[in-house]
Amino acid sequence: MRVLFDQGTPAPLREHLPGHQVSTAFEMGWSRLKNGELLAAADRDYLTGRKTAILVLATTSWPKLRSGIAEIVAALDQIGPGAYLELS
Repeated sequence: MRVLFDQGTPAPLREHLPGHQVSTAFEMGWSRLKNGELLAAADRDYLTGRKTAILVLATTSWPKLRSGIAEIVAALDQIGPGAYLELS
């Protein structure tokens, strides 16, 4: 699955998603886009016409996210196109 990190997502999380192709908004040249614009760009350019799924993380704190890696990976493995999921 292609994964796009927005500006607040800790980069070390990428190392824990080996089965996924991870890019950042910065790498894509989208760092100045706001949320709605970022989603539109992802649907148009990044996912080649597929609906973007959104996975909202409860925090951007790397120490807190690190303890929930298994939950994040499981959520990515089950989320489908157009889905919205918030992790707590």
